[in-house]
Amino acid sequence: MATPLPSRGSLSSARKRHLALRWSTWVAAAAIIGYGVAIAMHWDDRGVLWLQERFETPAEQQASIWLPDYQADIDAKVLPGMEDDEASDLTYNPASKTLFAVMGKNPFLVELTLDGDVLRKMPLVGWSNPEGVAMLEGGRLAIVDERDHTLTIVTLTADTQSLNIADFTPYDLGPSANQNKAFEGVAWDPLQKRILLGEERPPALFSLSSDGHSPLTGDKQRLPNDELDLRNLSALGVDPRTGHLLVLSADSNMLLELDEKGEQVSFMTLLGGFNGLSKRIPRAEGVAMDEHGTLYIVSEPNLFYRFKKS
Repeated sequence: MATPLPSRGSLSSARKRHLALRWSTWVAAAAIIGYGVAIAMHWDDRGVLWLQERFETPAEQQASIWLPDYQADIDAKVLPGMEDDEASDLTYNPASKTLFAVMGKNPFLVELTLDGDVLRKMPLVGWSNPEGVAMLEGGRLAIVDERDHTLTIVTLTADTQSLNIADFTPYDLGPSANQNKAFEGVAWDPLQKRILLGEERPPALFSLSSDGHSPLTGDKQRLPNDELDLRNLSALGVDPRTGHLLVLSADSNMLLELDEKGEQVSFMTLLGGFNGLSKRIPRAEGVAMDEHGTLYIVSEPNLFYRFKKS
C-alpha cells in the first residue's frame, strides 16, 4: 500500500521548522564570531575604560594627560634604513630636545629629531635583546635587555658612536613570571625619583629607587597591577608635567594613562579611524612624552608616530 504524501499544510510546517533551525544556527554562529572578533579587537578592554572615562570631571581631565584629545599629526612615518630592524622602545631627552629609540633585532640605539628624522645610529655591543630605554639624568640612559633580564645604565654624549656593555655594570632584574615574556618596559619618574619597570606578560609594574645618577642598589618593588586591563605590556612612559604613567600594549592596541596612585584615568585606541590614525598601528612597541605634552610612538619594524592635543 502506497504511503500517503504529506499534506500541503504539514509540508509547510516541516519547512518552517527547518528554516527556524537554520536561522537559530546562523544566529548562534554569528554570536560566536562576534564574540571572537570582540575579544580579538579587545573591545572588552576599551568598553570598560570608556565607561570609566564618562565619570571624569572637566577639572580631572585638565589635571591629566587625557588621551582622547590627542590627534596624530605624523602618521606611520618610515624610519629609513631600518626595514630589517625592530623598533622596541622610545625615550625623550629634554637636554637635547631629541628622541632615542632602541632596536632589538639588531641591537643599536638611534637618535631621532622630534619629526622622526634619523640623526645617528649607535651599535649596542654585548646586548642580546634590548627592549626598553629610558633617559635619566645627566646624559644617562637605562637600557633593559629582556633576554638577559638586566638593566644597564650607560652614559651618552653628543660624540658617542657606539656603546659596549663591558664598559658598564648591568643590574640583575631577577626572574620573571614568564621568562620568555620578561621585562620590556622602563621609564624614569623624575617627580618620585624612581625607575619604573614593566613585565610584558602577564602585565606587571615594579619600581627601583634612583636619583638618576648613581648606580642602582636595593631590590625592585612590585606596584599594584589591578588596573592593567591589558593583554600585554609593550612599553612605559612618564608625563614629566603630571607624573602620570603611560602604559602601551601592542596586543590590546591601546595606550593607557594611570595616575600617581596607579588608577586608570584615560586611554587611546591605536586602531585606524581613531585619534587621527589612517590605519592601525601594526605593533606599537615604544612610547615617550616631552615637556609640552607631545606624544611619540614607534612601531615594529620602523614606523614613527607623533600625536598632539587637538
